Amino acid sequence: MKQMLIRLLIVVLLALGLTVDAAAEPVAVSMKTTLGEMQLELYPEQAPESVKNFLRYVDEGFYNGTVFHRVINGFMIQGGGFTADLERKTTHDAIRNEARNGLKNVRGTIAMARTSAPHSATSQFFINHADNNNLDYPGLDGWGYAVFGRVTVGMETVDKIADVFTATRNGMANVPEEAVTIESVNRISTSK
Repeated sequence: MKQMLIRLLIVVLLALGLTVDAAAEPVAVSMKTTLGEMQLELYPEQAPESVKNFLRYVDEGFYNGTVFHRVINGFMIQGGGFTADLERKTTHDAIRNEARNGLKNVRGTIAMARTSAPHSATSQFFINHADNNNLDYPGLDGWGYAVFGRVTVGMETVDKIADVFTATRNGMANVPEEAVTIESVNRISTSK
């Protein structure tokens, strides 16, 4: 009986160890833009649906050729939904808002963009150019904006993008006068 309990305990611990390790592993992504490159670390443990959603678009090559279409220096840079001609790309269904995950909208974090409807995020994201605690849960609307990762390399690229001249185009405010294009977004292998 004692040996059986020990074996069962070992099996349970191994199973828990594998599950915890797999869930806790951040995912690294490289984003190349016309103004430079940045690397992102995504947090599937805290924001599983947001990370899964973002990586789906990454793996499909969806972001390649999209632009940062909304840039406000000292606030954020937003992209992932429009071409250089400001044509909206077709997306998958919206996801559930995960802003209650404890991650904060501080400088350098990446979060899901959405409309005024809390559960409306699809492909668009933004990178915080400043600490934006007003976007954290519960936010001004009782929901906030879901952070799902952070920039680990290339904040100077974020700063360059935030510093571009913007104008109103096609009824959209804060659009860079010269397109800032996302050339590619790819997973970075972390295998050793």
